[in-house]
Amino acid sequence: MNKTETKVGLWFDVAASALFSDEEKVRILSRLTSAITIEGYLQLNCDEQRSQLQNKELVVERAIAMLEKSLKVAKPRKRTKPSKAAVEKRLEEKRRTSFKKSERGKLDV
Repeated sequence: MNKTETKVGLWFDVAASALFSDEEKVRILSRLTSAITIEGYLQLNCDEQRSQLQNKELVVERAIAMLEKSLKVAKPRKRTKPSKAAVEKRLEEKRRTSFKKSERGKLDV
């Protein structure tokens, strides 16, 4: 059977990169722990396509997407309260369920 070697591997040294600031490097290294080796290289492989060129393009796109995603800073969550109507609706539903269950099984003979 004829086989071709089309697998592509990408190794990117995050720590030695001049593209990112020190804070960004720390953020990348902490968020991409599963894809970063002990030496600090971002390692990605791709062998999905039968063309090596297509695999190169895919692995570069994935690396860029992973780096962009790891650099995004999440907005802090704003704590909210449920509305009075929602609280009252929940409590009324609990009262109905409680009444329904309390009526079960009690027979006056």
